[in-house]
Amino acid sequence: MKLIFATHNLHKIKEIKEIIADSPKYAIVGLNDVGEYSPIEETGLTLVENALIKARFIWDKHGVPCFADDTGLEVEALRGAPGVYSARYAGESSSYQDNVDLLLKNLQGVHNRKARFLTVIALIIEGQKYLFEGEVRGEILLSNNGTGGFGYDPVFRPEGFSQSFAEMTPELKNSISHRGIAIRKLIEFLTARVDSAK
Repeated sequence: MKLIFATHNLHKIKEIKEIIADSPKYAIVGLNDVGEYSPIEETGLTLVENALIKARFIWDKHGVPCFADDTGLEVEALRGAPGVYSARYAGESSSYQDNVDLLLKNLQGVHNRKARFLTVIALIIEGQKYLFEGEVRGEILLSNNGTGGFGYDPVFRPEGFSQSFAEMTPELKNSISHRGIAIRKLIEFLTARVDSAK
């Protein structure tokens, strides 16, 4: 099954392809692969709303199975920020490092470093929408640790581990990450749907 992933983010596409490597039934293509080069405006106030906005855009235009994700880092001491604005925390054209730098600045002197990553995936297939979530709890480190991953990975250490996401192998990170959990729920749903139709 071909699935359009409503993103231009090559890091996300690579990560999801790695997560579903054991599920050869599914071919993931990004927006660039289907000639969609303009950004889809994320005007929602929640991760669910933004994921649905992106998935609906592709469904309405292409009418093929598609999904979108929206991911937020929620920091307890910052009352859930950056949350839905995680990708543009330091401004619309901010880099990953800009966002990390602002987060660390806003947490200077703060002892409560508890945080969670939350991913929401919106799937649209045959006009019906389905939602899948993945969550991982952890803490924000005092500085960047590791060079792998992307986004806030260098400053997020999941509960029960001594490494940041950026210090982990892709295999380890994907096995426990918020996006990995949500994607596996998506694949399980699709597989059960196909099996029930046989």
